[in-house]
Amino acid sequence: MTYLAHERYCAEIALQVEQLRGLVTSGADLSTTVPTCPEWSLEQLVRHMGGALRWAGTMVRNRAQEMLPLDQVPLGGGPEEKGDPAALDAWLAQTGELIVGALRETGPDAKVWTWAGPASSGFWARRMAHEITIHRADAALTVGAPYDVAPDIAADGLDEWLELVQFVQRTGAREWPAELRVPGRSIHLHATDADPALNAEWLVEMGEDGVTWRRGHEKATVALRGPLTSVLLAFYHRLPLDTPGLEVVGEREVLELWLRNSSFG
Repeated sequence: MTYLAHERYCAEIALQVEQLRGLVTSGADLSTTVPTCPEWSLEQLVRHMGGALRWAGTMVRNRAQEMLPLDQVPLGGGPEEKGDPAALDAWLAQTGELIVGALRETGPDAKVWTWAGPASSGFWARRMAHEITIHRADAALTVGAPYDVAPDIAADGLDEWLELVQFVQRTGAREWPAELRVPGRSIHLHATDADPALNAEWLVEMGEDGVTWRRGHEKATVALRGPLTSVLLAFYHRLPLDTPGLEVVGEREVLELWLRNSSFG
């Protein structure tokens, strides 16, 4: 597995926190239901995201060798004030400083417990960068704000998502991977707006032995084409396949099968 530079993830987390704070203080109703995570309100989404950042940051700073209970993370559930944008914003700002500071202080190679991948602080830099990238999209969709993400982060986010699907399939953490063992079926993801040097194309194959994938332009049973940000969000269940700008070519039901059976929610 190939990571971006550690500092790139740190900088992206800091940027995403700043952008999420902007949505919190935009005047939006914090009680609004998040359409892509309907079990949460906007405030609950933000508290979840900030809590995850604090949890990961605390583990990295302490170089934890086992999972840290969330109740041991100071203010892991958010500020005491409910429905207060200013309090939520201040908490989120401090949260960003805490995790980015911890990641920069330790560097990518510190030994830290993780639930998948290498047991290092570098894992958490990457995981939290993509966690907040997607949850900021949830928040932006909730308030009707525009959303975009840097191409290198979006492409790496697709890589990581495919790696996580393989992890779940390998460990048996969920039942759904069995449904993805469909010999002879494959998916091609094609970002139509990306610099060719980024190689923002993927082939995902669903064989009897599990899911495999690689970067590159290859024919598949079905292709999902469109702007890189839109492809990322559709593959993450955040945009419908009929979103303007997206195009499905080939056997749409294969892509729908994947989407039904590749969610950790």
